[in-house]
Formats: sequence, C-alpha cells, structure tokens
Amino acid sequence: MRNYTVRKYRAEDYQDWNAFIAKAKNATFLFHRDFMEYHSDRFHDYSLIVLDGETWIAVLPANVVGDIVFSHQGLTYGGVVCDVKLKQSMMLLIVKNVLQYLEANGIQKLHFKMMPSIYFDYPSDELNYALFLTDAKLMRRDALSVIDNSRPHKISRARRACVRRGQQLGLVLKEEPNFRLFWDEILIPNISAKHDAKPVHTVEEIEKLHRLFPENIRHFNVYFEGKIVAGTTIFISKNVAHPQYVSGQNEKNELGSLDFLYSHLILEVFKDKRFFDFGISNEENGRKLNEGLIFWKESFGARTLTQDFYEIATSNYDKLENVLI
Repeated sequence: MRNYTVRKYRAEDYQDWNAFIAKAKNATFLFHRDFMEYHSDRFHDYSLIVLDGETWIAVLPANVVGDIVFSHQGLTYGGVVCDVKLKQSMMLLIVKNVLQYLEANGIQKLHFKMMPSIYFDYPSDELNYALFLTDAKLMRRDALSVIDNSRPHKISRARRACVRRGQQLGLVLKEEPNFRLFWDEILIPNISAKHDAKPVHTVEEIEKLHRLFPENIRHFNVYFEGKIVAGTTIFISKNVAHPQYVSGQNEKNELGSLDFLYSHLILEVFKDKRFFDFGISNEENGRKLNEGLIFWKESFGARTLTQDFYEIATSNYDKLENVLI
C-alpha cells in the first residue's frame, strides 16, 4: 500500500484549512477554524492534515488530553473530513496513516465523535467501515430526535392545543441577536438549578460566534406581556437546523411557550431545511433516556437517529495492512 503524509495543523494553514472545509462532503461551519478556535484556551488543538503529495485529501479536527486524541471534545460531532472524490480504499489508508502517526508521537488512543448522517452532503460512511476493520470499540450511543421535512410528519393534538393556548394568550415571537437577555434571565438560572452547571458557551462566546457566522447562528425569544418567557439558539448548516440551546420559564407549560416557539420554527422558519435536529435526550453517556423530553420531541413528528462514539487503539493500524484484495 502507498502512504499519505500526516502532519499537525499550523497557524499558516488557516486559509487552506477553511477552503478545504468549504468544499468537503461532510463538513459544516463548526469545522471552520474561527469556530474551532473560539475556545482554544480550553482545548489543546491536535488537528491533523492528510496529504497526497502536496494535495489535501482529508483533515481531522481534534484536540489532545494526555496520550488520547479526541475528534473534537469542543464540537458536537467530528471525524475524518474529506473531499467528495474520496474513495473507500483511500479512507482505509488515511486511517492507517493517521493511527501510525499518532502512535509514533506517543498517542495511545483516538476517540471519534461521529457526525450524524443528516449533516452529510454525500454518503460518507467510509470511516465507519474503517473503524470496524480496526476493532474500534463503541463507547457511547446517543439518540437524536430528528424531523425529516421531505417526509410527511404530524404534530400531535396535544402539541397543537398548546400552540393554540400560546396564540390565545398573545405570546410574541421575535428573532433577535439579544443572546444576553436569554442567557441571564432563563438559560443560566435553569441550567444551574437543574444540573448545577453552566452553558457550554458563555454569552460573550455565543455573541462572538454570531458575529463570525451570522447566517449559521440565529436566536429567537418568546415574550408574554413584554417579558421574556422562552428562547432558543439555532445552529444552521446546509441541510440541518439544530437547536443548540432551548429553555423556558417555569410557566412554559401553562403558557405553551416552547410549543408555540417550536411549532413556528418547524412549520415556518425552517420548513425548507431537509432536517430539524432536536438533539439528544440522553444522560450518563447515553445509558439513560429522558422519557418525557423525547416524548415531547416525538410529538412534533421527530424520530430517532443515533450518534456513535468510538475508541480505537492507535496500535491497531496494522489491522489495515492486508485488507484490500
């Protein structure tokens, strides 16, 4: 088998990296360096570039902790990002060379946070087959709730009743860049009370990302009698609208504020997106399912798509030595 060159990303690769991401068949704006580097103080970058001679054929957005490389802990999904011309045999060699490179540099394990297929522009499961051949271990599986707008789907009677309640109460929905009001009044208090935690993004970070990616990050608030009662921040890629944050005041069930909000987003704002991805309803690394939460999502017509997390020993590169016949 021939070999590809693998090397780490350098600051001078910024433009070439972003140009490659822009034309890749399985990439979104999350892999743009401006997005990846907003939290560079929290993650030690270990992104890799794979070259055939001087030609870029794949990249791996990644960070490192000790002797383990992750793809990427600061992103919702990851994996080997590749050009539409990539063939299966090429991916096998890419994975082999990446694992060899990592082992030679003292890395013992590589963790993959797989990208759900709804985010692909073309079929892109070449990495899945390579992971099977290298005896990668499935560490976690999450259940995403997804609406496919190319198929008939129906919002339940209960959800429609809540939407009507919100309409009768005079709820007002506004798209606006006022992240701070939502963060301070609803999101931070709710996450603190329920999980004793903080949002992944600070309000300053989400405001910065919105300035960098105004077409990809949109925010909506719901008001009752002039007071904010619910809100959501949506991450938008070519094929998918995904609520990154959603939360409401304690009165949300009485007001129907979240039902009112999401009915409008699904049926009006993002009706032309192929998929609406509600995200996961899992806890404890996928081992527990929040039944009430997933029931709410499914009552909008969403159904389950899984996202897998794998661990692979870098020494397993030799399992790809004699695969091709």
